[in-house]
Amino acid sequence: MSETSPKITGTSAQWLTDRVIRAVLWLLLALPYRWRVPLCGWVVARVLAPLAGWPRRIRANLALTQPDLPQAEVDRMVRAVPDNIGRSLIEMYSDAAFIAEATRHPLEGPGLAVLEQARAEGRPVVIATGHFGNYAAVTAAMKARGFPLGALYRQMANPYFNEHYVRAIGTMVNPLFERGRAGMGRMLRHLRNGGMLFILPDQRMISGQALSFFGQPALTALSAAEMALKYDAPLIPSYAIRQPDGLSFRIVIDAPVPVGDAATMTQALNDSLESIVRQHPEQWLWVHRRWKP
Repeated sequence: MSETSPKITGTSAQWLTDRVIRAVLWLLLALPYRWRVPLCGWVVARVLAPLAGWPRRIRANLALTQPDLPQAEVDRMVRAVPDNIGRSLIEMYSDAAFIAEATRHPLEGPGLAVLEQARAEGRPVVIATGHFGNYAAVTAAMKARGFPLGALYRQMANPYFNEHYVRAIGTMVNPLFERGRAGMGRMLRHLRNGGMLFILPDQRMISGQALSFFGQPALTALSAAEMALKYDAPLIPSYAIRQPDGLSFRIVIDAPVPVGDAATMTQALNDSLESIVRQHPEQWLWVHRRWKP
């Protein structure tokens, strides 16, 4: 990995944390792909997750949203959720090997025909997913098939880590639009010009609207639906579902969300994501403070 730009400013603790992460990634990337992915999952689940306090957060989120979940299943999730996060992290840094894995299976689902028709007509599309499976597999699969896909991203809190993380995800989707005025302006031009936008609306947004997710109010940004309405763009949920081998994916393009007001359309996105998470609960980001008041 290249050296961190000297223009980046952060705390000494952030610099040290990033150096540890870089060292771990460097060691893992020296291994064959089929070894490095499960090994990174194991390291995150068994070493990093307990240090970060993730087991406690996973248990709290599950107790809030699924209080009747058997204890054995809760214990399994405490290991399986960080394992998926670890696998996803090293996959994003694996460049060609990950892209090859993400693209060796066809896109599927009722929304695929809509997606292809929009491309043929030069019509914008908003594609919504969640921090589920490995969402980067969706972008890699679409980029490989020539879809004009850009993505909105939020800068990481650690600026040293953010520098190489953004470079890594940029190999799978380009252009990238950082949240903020400049990034939003570029993103809207991309849509106006018939581009497709990839967005993850499943994080807590202080300025968002309280919508239901797993039966609890969750502050949710309406921006995906608002942009779809403004630019007459289909709003299509899509998911990369990790398969039992831990390496491959099903890339599912769901049917577009019915047109309505922004809140109703966004609730439909929440419902869609909740449905897929209930089928594969260990693949969602249960460490996120999604229901924080």
